[in-house]
Amino acid sequence: MENLVIAKTESTPEIHFDASTGTLALSGESYPENPSEFYTPVFDWIKTYLSDDEAAPITVNIEILYFNSSSSKALMNLFDLLDAAAEDGKNITVNWIYDVGNESSLEYGEEFKEDLDELTFNLVEKNG
Repeated sequence: MENLVIAKTESTPEIHFDASTGTLALSGESYPENPSEFYTPVFDWIKTYLSDDEAAPITVNIEILYFNSSSSKALMNLFDLLDAAAEDGKNITVNWIYDVGNESSLEYGEEFKEDLDELTFNLVEKNG
């Protein structure tokens, strides 16, 4: 399976999924004009990856500095998808990376974590 790479723009995060290592990274800001259009290929790629029984464990590293409410919904949909896969036995870890000086990012991570049952969800503090 090919890697998924989407370049960062002013309003969308960089997305990089390395299929060989099972590492998905989202970084930057997320307030696309059409979140569904932006995130649909990401969800489709992940669903295809998860359907492969030989797929490596997945580590998701999310370092979103700012996101709007539509992106928040898209992130929750992503976490729900991953949580369901974890419930089915997939080994998935999410690392929510937040800057020590950004309390709202930590609070958002805590809120996402509360809504997930099976997914390993780590809050990772980044200094500077």
